[in-house]
Amino acid sequence: MHICFIPFQFCTYATPEKRSKKEREILHKTCGQMAQQQQQQQTVKKNLPNGMKFVLGGMAGMGATMIVQPLDLVKTRMQISGAGSGKKEFRNTFHCMQTVVSREGPFGLYQGIGAALLRQATYTTSRLGVYTYLNDAYKVHFQKDPSVAASMGMGVIAGACGAFVGTPAEVALIRMASDGRLPIAERRNYNNVFNALTRITREEGLTTLWRGSLPTMGRAMVVNMSQLASYSQFKTYFRTGPLKMEEGIKLQFAASMLSGLLTTITSMPLDMAKTRIQNQKYVDGKPEYRGTLEVLGRVARHEGIFALWKGFTPYYCRLGPHTVLTFIFLEQLNQMYYKYILGSESKGSGL
Repeated sequence: MHICFIPFQFCTYATPEKRSKKEREILHKTCGQMAQQQQQQQTVKKNLPNGMKFVLGGMAGMGATMIVQPLDLVKTRMQISGAGSGKKEFRNTFHCMQTVVSREGPFGLYQGIGAALLRQATYTTSRLGVYTYLNDAYKVHFQKDPSVAASMGMGVIAGACGAFVGTPAEVALIRMASDGRLPIAERRNYNNVFNALTRITREEGLTTLWRGSLPTMGRAMVVNMSQLASYSQFKTYFRTGPLKMEEGIKLQFAASMLSGLLTTITSMPLDMAKTRIQNQKYVDGKPEYRGTLEVLGRVARHEGIFALWKGFTPYYCRLGPHTVLTFIFLEQLNQMYYKYILGSESKGSGL
């Protein structure tokens, strides 16, 4: 008697003398299908839990921020310089960095790091978690990689969700990063990010924590539409196109750098508007700017159209490596989770 073993069950059939060839083929096929179904069920159980997609996304963003925070501070200082007067405060990126270090010391470049990490813990956790969830759901439902339009749509949704959740930390970050350039009498002197959030709520009202939320969400939608969608598409092209690159850090690095460049070009004007609005002060109860369009118009009129891309170098030097490090950290964290927690081979980050 022949026996076809399957985990937890087996199929038996009589000897060839008692069964026809066709009957044996049917039994073989049935056993194979049952084995395949059980294997698929076991694979499904080893998928990355949805909650971990959010956790790993936040961890990846926070790790990248620890490395690029000085460039983010320089970018913020350069965007704020010239506000109101139109006077150019810094000659270039290196002059800005030198000025910060000479006035505030080397650790001045990490001013606002607590707010930056909180921002990543809220904004990046939400946006990467939502995007990877939507991306995985698309692949399961349609049994193929997302199209460019689908990736862009998922990026917009993820960006809007992440930006709304992360705006309070963003407001605290902008204020803490810009405090050092103000005259001593005008400085807010927040002790830490939680002190900043508490004082803003007490002194200016709870809704102030979401000041500039519309340009922040608009910027995030553009950033994520460009960054996440282009990363997915560049990665797919490099993997399946003429280069035939294998999954790994080289592929992730190439896709991240191109994604970061495209994102920098498309998102800088909205980032400028967001920064100016979140840092503005009220004079006689009136805000310095009424909205995003007014910021863009006044900057272009008083400082020149290219001032909308002021701080391009530190922005890209920050966003490029931050994009690279975030995606590489995310991919590596996913691999480690699959290997050491789930005990199976990694299926990637879902991007």
